[in-house]
Amino acid sequence: NSIWVSTDHDEIGKVAKQFGAQVHHRSPEVSQDSSTSLEAITEFLNHHHEVDIVGNIQATSPCLHPSDLIKVADLIQKEGFDSVFSVVRRHQFRWSEVKKGENKMTEPQNLNPAKRYRRQDWPGELYENGSFYFAKRHLIEKGYLQGGKMAYYEMRAEHSVDIDIDIDWPIAEQRVLSFGYFGKEPLKEVKLLVCSIDGCLTNGRIYVTEDHKEMISYDYRDIVGIDLLKKRGIQVRLISDRDCSKTLSAMQLVCVAKVNVTNKLQVLKDWQEDMGLSWKEVAYLGNEESDVECLKQAGMSGVPADACSAAQKAAGYICKSRGGCGAVREFAEHIFLLLEKVNSARKQ
Repeated sequence: NSIWVSTDHDEIGKVAKQFGAQVHHRSPEVSQDSSTSLEAITEFLNHHHEVDIVGNIQATSPCLHPSDLIKVADLIQKEGFDSVFSVVRRHQFRWSEVKKGENKMTEPQNLNPAKRYRRQDWPGELYENGSFYFAKRHLIEKGYLQGGKMAYYEMRAEHSVDIDIDIDWPIAEQRVLSFGYFGKEPLKEVKLLVCSIDGCLTNGRIYVTEDHKEMISYDYRDIVGIDLLKKRGIQVRLISDRDCSKTLSAMQLVCVAKVNVTNKLQVLKDWQEDMGLSWKEVAYLGNEESDVECLKQAGMSGVPADACSAAQKAAGYICKSRGGCGAVREFAEHIFLLLEKVNSARKQ
């Protein structure tokens, strides 16, 4: 019914609002290094008596998919559970710890070394992964998030990432790239990428000489990215609000382009229909408010790191690279990861 970010940090609150969340300004008493999630949730409930069920999503678990949350909400709202928490199946053999100085041997905890079996033949064990905890108000008011009629929700291993230490960051980033959320419909192969020229293919800056000639700069990596897309059978088309036909001619890009466009979404729809594509087969890279509706409509959407906030909010992927500095190449790599996922699903 409502999405809240609990924080004592003004900048985090600002970003949360940009992406459509409401902000609960957490008090200093529950903002200490030693503060628990339960304390923050309890404080929130004290200010929001209309809330009956809380789904606590951990910020340190970025690979959580919306489809998982929908199923968990149903377990509480439709099947009558009081609390539901996330787990992941692990295939790890455990041994007892022997502390330094103790005169004893380690002992197996969950295996028989005399009849050791292959881990892939073993069903494994369920562990909490910290992605989320759902609970009804009456449990939280008693001081716990798990209790009453309990259920666990088993998440897929590739979606189960908990950022605790520095090394977890690159692992999480790769998981998001490889298994990111692509929507409810079955994945389809991307066949068309439409890219906004100014601010994506270029950095958006226009240099004007004394004799009124315009100059722009672009990153050669982006040109390579476009060539790689074409070699994979993906059409690349370019679009711009302004008349930049001379720029395109100078760049010698062999791409269909539409310039001086007043309605980008209509052009995108025309291209999609002419090619006989579903929206899931269309990718769009934009950076301005004029690109927002296209970003929302395309099956796969991205923006450079320096795109406006409205475009970032509408996009499914935000590049690390800025416009004109490798963003097109980076988004192309993101598309290739999707294609690998599609091909893997087909083989299975």
